[in-house]
Amino acid sequence: MTPSSILTQNSKRLMLFSGRSNPELGRRIADNLGIVLGDIELKTFSNGEIYVRYKENIRGSDIFLVQSTSPPVNDNLMELLIMIQAARLASARRITAVMPWLGYCRQDKKSAGREPISAKLVADLLERAGADRVLTMDLHQGQVQGFFDIPVDHMTALSVLTGHFRMLQIPPEELVIVSPDVGGVKRAKKFADKLGADLAILTKTRPQHNVAEITEVIGHVRDRVVIMVDDMIDTAGTITEGARALIEGEGAREVYATATHPVLSGPAYDRLGDCPVKEVVVTDTLPLNPDVKTSKIRVLSIATALADTIQSVFRDESVSRLFDGDDQLF
Repeated sequence: MTPSSILTQNSKRLMLFSGRSNPELGRRIADNLGIVLGDIELKTFSNGEIYVRYKENIRGSDIFLVQSTSPPVNDNLMELLIMIQAARLASARRITAVMPWLGYCRQDKKSAGREPISAKLVADLLERAGADRVLTMDLHQGQVQGFFDIPVDHMTALSVLTGHFRMLQIPPEELVIVSPDVGGVKRAKKFADKLGADLAILTKTRPQHNVAEITEVIGHVRDRVVIMVDDMIDTAGTITEGARALIEGEGAREVYATATHPVLSGPAYDRLGDCPVKEVVVTDTLPLNPDVKTSKIRVLSIATALADTIQSVFRDESVSRLFDGDDQLF
């Protein structure tokens, strides 16, 4: 029997739709829920304007819209906003934006005069479009949750990522978890606690955007296996410079890197190909560039965690219980 696009409980109906940023993740979530993605028409006119139309009745349903703001970031964000408004005008009961990667989340404060706080602007846009709730994963900074006046359920890929490294069976006494900066220490500490490993920290400076310079390694890494842990890999400058400092400067045996979000923009793929990192482990919150082939990147799916969270929200159950408190990483 063909799966339905609707999951029902009592008198409530759950429907899942995907934008064009990461349709494969949307399909995996739907498979975990035991349904198919809802039928939606998405197209871009010749002048760049986006058109959305739901091709089935969504009146009175709980609508979950899967859309990461992957490149082209602004197009995918605008598409999500139009999807939200279209669902509101079609009388959906509740609209949840499922944004595994929340774009603009790094622009969360004024670091210099006359700068915007763009993360707050994105929060306002989502609310104004008509979203009732946001599901997101491994935010860059926790204060972004406070930019919203609607509920924000924060998920984490911590268990998925640590599970992979646990399967490598590296003795804990030979393992060191490294935070690439002071701001990520709590995340790295939780990672280390789950694997029973020691913790080290890189200190770095950023002379300009997307440029990282490693200044010091705090902790003992010589002759040990290192896992660098971060929330995202963008241009891979921190990963590549950190790996060289750990191996060439501090004598680490080998270096792995892991992050939830593979932004991988600009020179990232070239840098990862040339750097001494043995393996880069990421999740499918963002799709990889299909035109680039590399055996160094391993992708783990977080579709099951997203599906479980969607189920809990739909049933009005606790989301925190799914992550045993690990979703509070800040």
